[in-house]
Amino acid sequence: MENKVLATVDGVQITQTQVDNFIKRLDPQQAMQYQSDEGKKHILQELINQTLFLADAKASKLEETNEFKSEISKMKDMILTQLNVNNLMESIQVEDTEVKAHFETNKEKFSTPEQTDTSHILVDSEEECKEIHKKIVNNEITFEDAAKAHSKCPSKDKGGNLGSFPKGQMVPEYEAVAFNMNKDDISEPVKTQFGYHIIRLNEKKNATEAKFEDVKEQASKDLLGSKQKEEYMNKINDMRKTFKVEIV
Repeated sequence: MENKVLATVDGVQITQTQVDNFIKRLDPQQAMQYQSDEGKKHILQELINQTLFLADAKASKLEETNEFKSEISKMKDMILTQLNVNNLMESIQVEDTEVKAHFETNKEKFSTPEQTDTSHILVDSEEECKEIHKKIVNNEITFEDAAKAHSKCPSKDKGGNLGSFPKGQMVPEYEAVAFNMNKDDISEPVKTQFGYHIIRLNEKKNATEAKFEDVKEQASKDLLGSKQKEEYMNKINDMRKTFKVEIV
């Protein structure tokens, strides 16, 4: 596909590809604002402005100034540093046997823990909590309506639904009840640091042990990240032996 020339500034071409690449580098939400023809014209004008500044800089011989040379030196150091780090990272590989061993050693890390999907109603006093609980179990009001009317948790807008969570994400008193309920059970009032809860268990999912083939890629990335971190620190320790470091 032809790379259409949209403008020239002192002989320098500005193309459609440059406009497209400029938009791609923007934050996705911001980029959406420039997908129209009018938006692309705005980007083209910005590229023209930048090219004008470049032409003016060259005409003013800014390249010959000490300030320019100092900035170029800084950029050179940054590029060299990053290239060295990149070379180190790219030199580190993981073998399939290593990945399998890493998985076996850390199988729990790649498995899915037991999860519960719960809804709750949160109020300040035990008395109010008991009164709401009584109305729910006597079918005087649905759990969802009670949550919307009385709960002080933002989840009230969704009928009290908190969604799914594994162990360790909620306060212990809440989890102790939630993970020992049966589907559709409604708990007695439960006291936590936030107040008094009525909990309903919507669904419970048992823990599932991961299979290597299902998480091989994840295990490989995890192991590679660990090895890269280890080699990064080893390299730093070696360089500290070669190059003198003084903290003043």
